[in-house]
Amino acid sequence: MAQVPADLKVCIFDVFGTVVDWRGSLIQDLPGLGKKYGMDTDWTSFADDWRGLYQPQMHRVRKGELPWTNIDELHKEAFEMLLTKRGLKHPGEEGSWEFTRLWHKLRPWPDSVEGIGMMKKKYVVATLSNGNVALLINMAKNGGIPWDHCFSGETFKHYKPDPESYLGVVKTMYLQPHQVMLCAAHNGDLKAAQKCGLSTGFVLRPKEHGPNQKTDLKADGEWNAVGDSMVELAKKLGC
Repeated sequence: MAQVPADLKVCIFDVFGTVVDWRGSLIQDLPGLGKKYGMDTDWTSFADDWRGLYQPQMHRVRKGELPWTNIDELHKEAFEMLLTKRGLKHPGEEGSWEFTRLWHKLRPWPDSVEGIGMMKKKYVVATLSNGNVALLINMAKNGGIPWDHCFSGETFKHYKPDPESYLGVVKTMYLQPHQVMLCAAHNGDLKAAQKCGLSTGFVLRPKEHGPNQKTDLKADGEWNAVGDSMVELAKKLGC
């Protein structure tokens, strides 16, 4: 395993799955909103299907099929695709946005706030999420996540794993790439950051995709630090 650089300054975090439990939060919140709008379906599979459209939707932006479009807009469009696919009635424009804003209320994993708080004492802590800025700020406010700043794909008009997103943070902070560490539960995200010269920290989230998760069950790269929780990762970084 690579060493943690002595001059590390900034820890940036993937958010969906790494810091917050998107699946558990949606499964908990969707039924109540469905009831409000008279909609009934298997909300657990709805949550999984909605998340399943996340990468394909961003890919449409990456390949130029769509102009720059933020995640709220992409989530709303994906939500409406699922309504059609499942034969559910449309809750109206206002209702669609109310469902979409559930992503603004995703709750942190139990160790996230403590671990990030520990790191904040030593490093600048910020998001680097594909989620848009309003979503990230509202989520932090709802969940008590103590970010110093919210960087987003929206900030740089590039979604991860485009190099422009990782290197945008480096440039904005006037640092060398190795002085910025991406902390994530996804080996692919870390691999892309590492290719850009960033330091890397892996945190294990074996339940992100539910009980039958098949991916990211271990660190499979030469990362600078690895933890089974955000608190353990913070300790590995000397916090």
